[in-house]
Amino acid sequence: MTMLYFVPTPIGNLKDITYRSVEVLKAVNLILAEDTRVSGKLLKNYDIQTPMLAYHQHNEHAFTDKIIERLKNNEDIALITDAGTPGISDPGFLLSRACVENQLQMTCLPGATAFVPAIVTSGLPNDKFVFEGFLPPKKGRQKRLQILKDESRSMVFYESPYKVLKTLKDFKSTFGGERLMSVSREISKLYEETQHGSIDEILELYTDQKPKGEFVIIVKGLD
Repeated sequence: MTMLYFVPTPIGNLKDITYRSVEVLKAVNLILAEDTRVSGKLLKNYDIQTPMLAYHQHNEHAFTDKIIERLKNNEDIALITDAGTPGISDPGFLLSRACVENQLQMTCLPGATAFVPAIVTSGLPNDKFVFEGFLPPKKGRQKRLQILKDESRSMVFYESPYKVLKTLKDFKSTFGGERLMSVSREISKLYEETQHGSIDEILELYTDQKPKGEFVIIVKGLD
């Protein structure tokens, strides 16, 4: 039966891909990739010669119907992103919804997702947490933060190195400088690190030290 596969890819170390993921990527008719240049390095490393097609946030609305038609024509297709699990702060939702609407089969393979190792090593409560991903860059940002002000669960955020300081300052204004947090960057890469402390302490650290790499930020919920 025709299948759409959501295939997680390494978030750092290329060895963090499962045997099954490699097998699927070799077996499908087409791979949808967020950036074919980035994914090309991964495919070359594992001698995967399956054709690729770019599928990203700028074209997914236009291409989703075409992908559904290819699935209806009995093509097996895999969706990958630059790093991590498709659909988690990356393209994937539109295609998943379209498969449900068209009663097409899909499955998501287990694999790399940045927030899991970050919250495990945060030292903060992780029995319950809320995943926020990237905050709105401008419109709706303060409104979202105010909604989270009284959140009792640990909160998980993604952030780029260019906006980390702004986000930390916003956190201080919203949650207070004494609120505990952790910041993980370069997960599974050579310079992986996780910093623990108060918002004030982490803000001071990255004021003195230029932020590098993609960040996963965990903020403790309100006691």
